[in-house]
Amino acid sequence: MAKEIIVGIDLGTTNSVISYMQADGKVKVIPNPEGTNTTPSVVGFKASGEEIVGNAAKRQAITNPDTVSSAKRKIGSADKFHIQCLNKDYTPQEISSKVLAYMKSYAEKNLGQPVNKAVITVPAYFNDAQRV
Repeated sequence: MAKEIIVGIDLGTTNSVISYMQADGKVKVIPNPEGTNTTPSVVGFKASGEEIVGNAAKRQAITNPDTVSSAKRKIGSADKFHIQCLNKDYTPQEISSKVLAYMKSYAEKNLGQPVNKAVITVPAYFNDAQRV
């Protein structure tokens, strides 16, 4: 069985990055399915209910009003994002969790094993409500 890998995630307002420490002690960034090291922190919702995350969501943001970006700025607030096509509200935490789940998914494919532990960075200016 492979040694458990703990990933580090920089959940950014604009872009996010996921990485891990290799056996030789070097940190390796895990590229997203498009082959880039950064993943846009963007989630889009289609009328069919399909959710798209990352570069695909960013590319269609201009034509799809049900696209959310910069959700991290509102973490810890009472604000919600209304997704018209689904007639549903999402908290900033729920939107951010979709970005994190997407990153976990492609990291597991890249690493060839499950990822069960992660360290997620938060900005120094986050208050206690935002850090939870």
